[in-house]
Amino acid sequence: MSDYVHGYSPREGERLYDQAATLADLLHGDSIFPAGSRVLEAGCGVGAQTIILASRNPDVQFTSIDISPESLEQARSLIRDARLSNVVFEQRDVFNLPYADEAFDHVFLCFVLEHLADPLRALACLRRVLKPGGSLTVIEGDHGSALFHPDSPYARKAIQCLVNLQAAMGGDSLIGRRLYPLMAEAGLRNVCVSPRMVYADATRPAMVDGFTRNTFAAMVAGVEGAAIAQGLIDANDWARGIEALYRTAENDGVFCYTFFKGVGNKE
Repeated sequence: MSDYVHGYSPREGERLYDQAATLADLLHGDSIFPAGSRVLEAGCGVGAQTIILASRNPDVQFTSIDISPESLEQARSLIRDARLSNVVFEQRDVFNLPYADEAFDHVFLCFVLEHLADPLRALACLRRVLKPGGSLTVIEGDHGSALFHPDSPYARKAIQCLVNLQAAMGGDSLIGRRLYPLMAEAGLRNVCVSPRMVYADATRPAMVDGFTRNTFAAMVAGVEGAAIAQGLIDANDWARGIEALYRTAENDGVFCYTFFKGVGNKE
């Protein structure tokens, strides 16, 4: 796995929880599995998606894995505090899964492939542990889909810094547009990818706060040190770019972003 471009600070954990709560219905309104299913959640991180999946699927048993022990401890605490008993956490590497072939009824991963240098191999590894007829669900964003008003070349330059930093670490923050070919090449069948657009303006204050301010702008702002240190942008242009991103959260601002949710089956 490439390094996590956003880091592991407490603020990043808060951002992930804000993002998950804000997008819960948009991304997970149809993340429902048959009762009695055994589901592998790959790359659960701090449990931001786990708690949504587990609470919406109380009769499903989740095995949620991540490579970071610190993130897993936060996830365990979150699930424990919510008094949910249908999740088991394990420290695992998606490229070296210890599970038997066809061990799970379904596989789920959200915001994971973008951080991997070899997402196709990751999908192949996950497909191996999936039962025939089972589904594999992938959710990813695409930073190239961001549209906003007022537009700003400085804001776009700041976003591009994040794209470039993630690419240098082996990831791909534009991976949403690649979900269909990746899943098809990994041998999944009946692949269906659906775009999930976030739209935020003054008539949707919860989305403005939860996504524009606390998710996207905060995510870009979080790479300030690396972007400037690596000479991708100077400090003045960076400040103008971040100011412009937060400006889109004002009363006359608009922000749009598209996530992609892919579902395929193993035959």
